[in-house]
Amino acid sequence: MLDSSAPIGIFDSGIGGMTVASAVTRLLPQENTIYFGDTAHLPYGDKSTAAIQAYSIKICNMLLQQNCKLILIACNSASAAAYELVREYVGSKAKVLNVIDPVVNYVKEHYEGKTIGLIGTKQTVLSNVYKKKVDALDRNIHLKSLATPLLAPMIEEGFFDNNISESVIANYLSDPSLNGIEALILGCTHYPLIKTQIRKFYGDTVETLDTSEIVARSLKAWLEQHYLINEKGEGKRQFYVSDYTLSFEQSTNIFFGRQIQLEHYPLWE
Repeated sequence: MLDSSAPIGIFDSGIGGMTVASAVTRLLPQENTIYFGDTAHLPYGDKSTAAIQAYSIKICNMLLQQNCKLILIACNSASAAAYELVREYVGSKAKVLNVIDPVVNYVKEHYEGKTIGLIGTKQTVLSNVYKKKVDALDRNIHLKSLATPLLAPMIEEGFFDNNISESVIANYLSDPSLNGIEALILGCTHYPLIKTQIRKFYGDTVETLDTSEIVARSLKAWLEQHYLINEKGEGKRQFYVSDYTLSFEQSTNIFFGRQIQLEHYPLWE
């Protein structure tokens, strides 16, 4: 039996997943959350499936030791490579969610018979995970995908909301492979930070799907459905990283919306 006051565990290869953690805490401020960023191994986008699976299992072990009631894989690469294995490993000890399925379900409800786009890292796009899941819906939804590898490092360096990012974004979104789309999935946890610029590029012609918000709503719905919402006051937040540097801590302001203190958790030592 899961305890409603137990924390929600959220993990990512770095600090990009904090956009998801931020969306979750905005929607569910009373929930206790533990965030783990595997900064020692970032980015997961260029790692093998076997490596991502090994990292994910080790992180889940740590989150289970903290008695998490739910574990959210807040990373597209790990969601694609390790979700099934993690779910099997965790078993009934906690619920496991990923950042891909809630978005696919949203698309199913709202875009039957339509053409939609996806931007993400090379790993996410080349894995074809979104395409396979969207095709399996059998709703006549046509998915057009484009790898946009410069966006995540650009955002991490603080280049967003300026002329440089506007130019890079426009260059990618003008790619003919995205012609004719009615919605665009932001298939990387960094991208909510540039959604305003993406919306500006498209005007009202294309809906920008902010995956962090869709995932947070899905997580809330699951907790409500299983009577696991924490009703006990203001939530406690803990943030761990496998490799600490000052620049990671300074970047939390970008991704979480405010400066937070990171604790070094030497999982690999």
